[in-house]
Amino acid sequence: MLLIGCHVNYKKDSQILGCLEQALRYGADTFMFYTGAPQNTARTSIDLEKVKEAKRRMEEENLLYSKVVVHAPYIINLANNQDETKYQFSISFLKQELKRCEELGIERIVLHPGSHVGLGRDVGLQNIITALNEILKDSQVTILLETMAGKGTELGSSIDEIKQIIDGVSNKERIGICLDTCHLNDAGYDVSNFDSILDEIDEKIGLHYVLCVHINDSKNELGAHKDRHENLGFGSIGFDTLIDIIYNKRLEGIPKILETPYVDSEYPPYKYEIDMIRKKEFNEHLIEDIKEQKVS
Repeated sequence: MLLIGCHVNYKKDSQILGCLEQALRYGADTFMFYTGAPQNTARTSIDLEKVKEAKRRMEEENLLYSKVVVHAPYIINLANNQDETKYQFSISFLKQELKRCEELGIERIVLHPGSHVGLGRDVGLQNIITALNEILKDSQVTILLETMAGKGTELGSSIDEIKQIIDGVSNKERIGICLDTCHLNDAGYDVSNFDSILDEIDEKIGLHYVLCVHINDSKNELGAHKDRHENLGFGSIGFDTLIDIIYNKRLEGIPKILETPYVDSEYPPYKYEIDMIRKKEFNEHLIEDIKEQKVS
């Protein structure tokens, strides 16, 4: 079963119901969102009536609410405890986000593991483990560690680092992995041979931990460690390789989420990209078509 979705906007008035309506306009089966601005702590109360209505609508559309994903805010950094106050803020704020997920009935949240900011790899990884063990004590939500590009002092850019974190987490039922195709490419993994990456994950960690995939082309060459997403088929990874990943039988039933850039920073490409994915046909005029139609 193909589950293809995209990143959508969570607005204080329409909330998750607005997220769903946006996803349906794009022809998506699922979606991912932030529960508030990813760069700050401003949050609005969750309207439980809108949650009920979103669940009802998804049931009508034969879509699985359990496959909807939240993304944790960027301001959370569990890897650096040089400033204890900031470290505790990250722990506390992520706990709050998990509580919001519980209110929303969302089972999975994607997290950037963090950057050690000069403390060193081993100290940073241990800080992440310590924080996750505190956060996941009583959680009903599963945290998915996103594979990172390795920009700066980012951690989680290798399967071995993801393994080390998961090995250190006590509550194994509430930890998982989100693969990002752009990040993997930029970290040095050849995604044109995706089964070899899945083999390594299966051998070292267990493939059952992979619960989400971010589908992005990359503006960068293999191993660039830069993390710049590109629209499907317009980057160094290429459309055919991404289609092979999306339709890989070993990832069947796992939500695939587009995080590709808006055209002219204004128009989302998702309706057109999802159409390409379903047809398995590359539209070389994607950008021009979006500009012409001004899809919003």
